[in-house]
Amino acid sequence: MTIDERSQVPSARRVVVKVGSSSISGDNAGQIGPLVDALSDAHGRDTQVILVSSGAIATGMPYLALDGRPTDLATQQAAAAVGQNVLIYRYQDSLDRYGIVAGQVLLTAGDMETPTHRSNAKRAMERLLDLRILPIVNENDTVATHEIRFGDNDRLAALVALLVEADLLVLLSDVDALYTRPPQEPGAERIDVVAYDDELRGVEIGATGLSGVGTGGALTKVSAARQAAERGTAVILTATSLVAEALRGERVGTWFAPAKDRASEGSTRTP
Repeated sequence: MTIDERSQVPSARRVVVKVGSSSISGDNAGQIGPLVDALSDAHGRDTQVILVSSGAIATGMPYLALDGRPTDLATQQAAAAVGQNVLIYRYQDSLDRYGIVAGQVLLTAGDMETPTHRSNAKRAMERLLDLRILPIVNENDTVATHEIRFGDNDRLAALVALLVEADLLVLLSDVDALYTRPPQEPGAERIDVVAYDDELRGVEIGATGLSGVGTGGALTKVSAARQAAERGTAVILTATSLVAEALRGERVGTWFAPAKDRASEGSTRTP
């Protein structure tokens, strides 16, 4: 199925949703429940859902008595090892309300660059989806190095969406949409739709959404959205608090329209 309009979102065959560290850790850990509610609603109408979730390091920090995100690789890895376990438990605990089982998939940039590893990752996720398991994907921070990293999970989410030929990618943050300039600045205007070939001239894209516990921002999200849209996957960029509305096809966030020629290639996918 090819998506051209928000109204078609509820009938999407396969959707990838990405959520950042600041949205589901620390004081915002309570947002996991509403996020799971939205994912389970989509799952219940037979949409295949993959969640790309940051937050392992941020979730592990309190258990290591850290007041801020560690800067050295070894401590980042230690925090990720502890936090990933807790994070998956919190998701599964919430998913239990709907009888949905989560499957953990941890990837490195090297996995996506190596054909055999990439093929294995695709096969594993396809099988999980066939079994009605909800894959939860994250970068494998425990073994990743500074030299070989995705850098942010927005890029990872775009690569996963392309890998599994998703109809839609939903990028969530603490900002409700893309704006012509940082939304806190006077004169900032919300952008409703971005054509796949729109170069966004005159739009000031900064590090909006950078929280101190994550690594992404508006720039990384726009880059990821472009990457997916140019390959035929529609993208919605919106706030985590609006994920339910986005997955219902309501007019929220910014819609990145997919390239028509690339999207049409996927129109033969069976729902």
